[in-house]
Amino acid sequence: QVQLVESGGGLVQAGGSLRLSCAASGRTISSWTMGWFRQAPGKEREFVAAVRWSGINTYYADSVKGRFTISRDNAKNTVYLQMNSLKQEDTAVYYCAAERTGRFYAESGYYDYWGQGTQVTVSS
Repeated sequence: QVQLVESGGGLVQAGGSLRLSCAASGRTISSWTMGWFRQAPGKEREFVAAVRWSGINTYYADSVKGRFTISRDNAKNTVYLQMNSLKQEDTAVYYCAAERTGRFYAESGYYDYWGQGTQVTVSS
């Protein structure tokens, strides 16, 4: 069993930055695709970013491209999401997730493990 724990969320002003971390325990995630999703109040959970096992292949939702950067440190079993130039519409609960096959990245239904989420609130 894998446990994913997110941290780094909080309240930030528009234009500011936050760095989310997702620490995995229970087994190594070095061969898995890792993703970040978010869910705003009253909205569906949506894909934000994903990174393949090597850390080289990364994918982003159009809404965050150029502002967010996903990365991973397999030695630390941890994934990060650097969020810059934050906007009010980025306000959501952010979830880390792990996908074991490496075949998918944007479809939440294919992810096998999920964290509890961390709140990100961007004020005007």
